Amino acid sequence: MGILRFYGLVIILVLQRIFAVNGQPLVPALFIFGDSVVDAGNNNELDTLVKANFLPYGRDFEYHEPTGRFCNGKLATDFTAETIGFTSYQPAYLSKDFTDDDLLIGANFASASSGYYKTTPELYCTVSLSKQLEHYMEYQGKLSVIAGPKNATAIISGGIYLISAGSSDFLQNYYINPTLYKVYSPEEFSNILAEEFADFVEKLYGLGARKVGVTSLPPLGCLPAAISIFGEDSNECVEHINKDAITFNDRLNSTAHKLQHHLSNLTVVVFDIYQPLYDIVTKPADNGFVEARKACCGTGLLETSFLCNSKSEGTCKNASEYVFWDGFHPTEATNTLLADDLTAAAISLIS
Repeated sequence: MGILRFYGLVIILVLQRIFAVNGQPLVPALFIFGDSVVDAGNNNELDTLVKANFLPYGRDFEYHEPTGRFCNGKLATDFTAETIGFTSYQPAYLSKDFTDDDLLIGANFASASSGYYKTTPELYCTVSLSKQLEHYMEYQGKLSVIAGPKNATAIISGGIYLISAGSSDFLQNYYINPTLYKVYSPEEFSNILAEEFADFVEKLYGLGARKVGVTSLPPLGCLPAAISIFGEDSNECVEHINKDAITFNDRLNSTAHKLQHHLSNLTVVVFDIYQPLYDIVTKPADNGFVEARKACCGTGLLETSFLCNSKSEGTCKNASEYVFWDGFHPTEATNTLLADDLTAAAISLIS
């Protein structure tokens, strides 16, 4: 067990004890923006092929039913919500089941295949970050009516804002789009994405956000689909793609640092997803896994969304033995470990 994960588990125990004593979440609300890593079902309502509202997605979730999460069970953000003390998850804002009472604990605005770069969601007919921001503004208006202006302001300023984006920008746009990779180097594209991140945070800040957490890119070159498509018949992580992810993460960290010093009373924390997931992929047995190259669903080499379905031959019986659920997304078991590491970093947002 790594030292960060050890401290993460200690913090979880402390936070859960605090919650048990107070009986209330440690923050009034969670607001979630981004892509498929955190989408809780917004794409269910869209005219897009990028969906996960069918089995075997969700087979290990509550009631063994799909929700639109790109996982066999819970996302890392679901575990985060539980640790902070929420007894229900922030619902997908576009869900037909979204109620007025749901407004009081925040909302999930994320959309699979979205990203910082504006053409990424356009390619897949999903919800851009700018549109997610419009939905958030709409949410604020509804919240003010339900909770009253004073309570709404407290929820907005006291809530935690989580952002996960960038993976789709690289894997589903940059690497396959000659109008991008022939024009911009990976470093230049990373700079563009970092600027878009800064713009998004500044707009959130203008709308009242003060506690922002953003995930770094994972080791993109270690995702099963990335190895299958770009690995040139190798079963090893694609080094140049991982290098690009590290380059972006460096830009993200420096940009977050500048934002925190530029905007008064803003706390920005970058959650390092890269190293924890890289450690799990490269040392699966040390982390309780059997398989790190192939995903659970289908052949485990490429499938995601409709390519991972109830008729996918070869889908594993025990997803907890696998690092990845489909070609792009972690299993619930992996998300559990990632959430432990996130908690250690998130403590500064909660205090």
